[in-house]
This record gives sequence, C-alpha cells and structure tokens, in this order.
Amino acid sequence: METDVPRRPSANRRIRAAALSARTAVQRWPWYLQVLALWLAARLFSYAVLAATARFQPAGPWFDASPSYWSFINIWDAEWYSRIFADGYPSSVPRDAAGSAIENEWAFYALFPLLVRGLDAVTGLGWDVLAPLAATAAGFAASLVIYRLFRLRTGHGTALWAVLFVAVFPVSPILQIPYAESLNLLLLAAALYLFVSGRYLAAIPVVALMCLSRPVGVPFALAAGAVLAVRFLRRHRVDFPAGEAWRLTALTAASGFSALAWPVIAWVWTGDLRAYTDTESAWRFGDLVPFKPWLTMSQHLFDPLFGPVALVLLVGAAVLYLTSAPVRRLGLELQLWCAAYLLYLLVFLNPQTSTFRLLLPMFPLALSTAWLSPSRAYRGAVAAGFAVLQIVWVVWLWRWTQLPGGGDYPP
Repeated sequence: METDVPRRPSANRRIRAAALSARTAVQRWPWYLQVLALWLAARLFSYAVLAATARFQPAGPWFDASPSYWSFINIWDAEWYSRIFADGYPSSVPRDAAGSAIENEWAFYALFPLLVRGLDAVTGLGWDVLAPLAATAAGFAASLVIYRLFRLRTGHGTALWAVLFVAVFPVSPILQIPYAESLNLLLLAAALYLFVSGRYLAAIPVVALMCLSRPVGVPFALAAGAVLAVRFLRRHRVDFPAGEAWRLTALTAASGFSALAWPVIAWVWTGDLRAYTDTESAWRFGDLVPFKPWLTMSQHLFDPLFGPVALVLLVGAAVLYLTSAPVRRLGLELQLWCAAYLLYLLVFLNPQTSTFRLLLPMFPLALSTAWLSPSRAYRGAVAAGFAVLQIVWVVWLWRWTQLPGGGDYPP
C-alpha cells in the first residue's frame, strides 16, 4: 500500500518564493527607502565598475599603474575642482604669448568646490575624503527629488523605474565622482519640481544656486520663457491668472540674470570682460561661434558634403523625438526644458566625447522611456543595457589611455 509523501519544493520554486517574499517586503517600505535602496545598489555597481577598471589602468598623468579607487576618481576635471578648493581662482586670465586664454579654473563653476571647502572648515577631512562624499550625498538627495518630480506625472511603480534609469544611465558613475554633476542634478531637479508645481517664486533661489554649479541657466530661462509664451497664447482656452503670469515672468527674468552671474563674477574678479568666454574658448581651439562646432565636427566625421546632411538628419530626429507622444506626456514644462537644453547644446556645445556626460540634465526623458512599455521585461532590458553601457563609458572614456598623437578622449 502506497503512502503519500509530501514533495519538497524544487530549488527554483524556493528561489522564486524567496524573491517574491523579498520584493513584497521591500514594497512595504516607505517610498524614500525604496528610492534610496535602489540608488545605493546602482552606486555600488558603479563603484565595482570603477574599482575593477582601476586595476587595469596603466600609469598616467595623475598616478602610477593600478591606482586605488579614490585616486582613480580624482582625475580629469576633478583635478581642476581640487585646485579651486585649495587655491581659489586666478586674479587674471592666464594667456599665451599670442594673448589667447589658456585652460584655467574660470571654466569651472564655484558652488561645488566652495561647498567642499565649507565642509573642510568644519571637519578638516580634506578634499580627497569630502569631495567624493559630497558628490555622492548630493546624488542620493537628487534621487529623492527626481522621484517626487516624476510622481507629479505618474504612479509609484513607473516613477521608480524612471529613477532606476537615471541611476544606471551610462554616465551615472559621474554622480559619485568629485564633479559638480550630482550637485547640479539635485538643484536642477528641485528647480524643475517647483517649476512644474507652479511655485515660481520659490524656484528663484534654487535656480540662482543652480546657476553657480554648472552652466544650465540659459536653457532654464529659455524654457521658463517658452512656457510663459505658450500659456499666454493659450490663455483664452486655458486659464492663466494675472498673478501666476507675473510670478512666472519673475522666474524667467531671474533665471536669465542668474545665468549671467558666473560670467559677471569672472569679469569683476579679473577685471576682464571676456574672462569666462575666453576661457571657454581655450577648450574649443577657437572663438565661441554659435552652431559652428557641430558643423565642423559633422564635416570631420563624414565629409564636407554629407556632414551637414547628417547634422540636419540628427536635428530632425531629435525634434521628432521631443514632439513624440511619450515626451508630450511629461507636460509642457518638462518637454520644453528638454527642448531648450538640447537647443542650448546645439548652439554652444563643442561636440566631443564629453557630450555623453552633458546629456544628464535631460533626465526627465527617463520617465518618457519608462512610458514606452509597462512590461517588466522591456524596462529590465533598458536598465541592463544602460548598465552595460556604463561599463563601456568607464573603460573607454574615464580610463586614461595614451593616444598616438598624445592625450586621450575626455569623459
């Protein structure tokens, strides 16, 4: 006579049950713990990528072969920020024998190194400790603000996925490196949150600080002005109270003035009206001529005939994307911010390998990417693809490799 013996669950079933139980437990956490846990996992992944790449780093301008993680992240522009932390800004723009400005500290905005200097005055821990900690902490704070911004437009689950896309974006290691990107991301997200919420006067001091962290004031003022114009033109269909119009006008004007703050500070400090613009030109090997660098680069990559055609196709593709349904769902403010920032890059940017890093302020597009499909398989594939490209970015651009003609591609 047979006896029924209870079957033990298979290993796969036990693993799936454990994973489901863990996911259910995490879903019970408050939203901010979920966001911070997700961001922590992404930063640990970036740490692993950077630390592993450092082991295969040959000797370079900053270190011997196989530097530590802490030495490896204090290179490229981090060196410029550390100089500002230690010595401040030059009292005059350094120039060569021909009178052209050479690369100097005035190209780098002051808020991040001054923040680290303030922390050092309190703790005495120095740049090597405080700068990575400040950058990383700003990134964690930015993740919370980004989530709250996305929640203005979507539900909890989709907002979390969009935050994950930002967290593992191919250039996201920069958010734990002594650069100003994470601080700027925090202030930009806060400014956009207040902008979208209609709290225009509250956004003004945030925008003023943002404009001292990185040069994003011009596109923010352009976006605010564009929203003002659109809402004024639509006032007969959509109510636009006079008080709200004046507050938005004030934000637009304040953003424009704040965008000029750093060039004016450089002028007053050095007595040289062109201190900032000439310094920027030093990284471009020529004057700041709108649109010209993109045309020159397109002709360099292709040829004088097809280069402009390729550039027109690229701009056309960007316009089609920014007017697509998923991007329109972001709302007028975020859609116009992304459009204004992209236009700003087209007008002023010298396109090179650093362009990938400069796309980070368009982070609201992470939400439109999540909206393309609710499928976990699709969203997981996007996150995995970003993580793989993160490895590519670190190995290709952050890692120093001597090129045949000298130097290396900047990250």
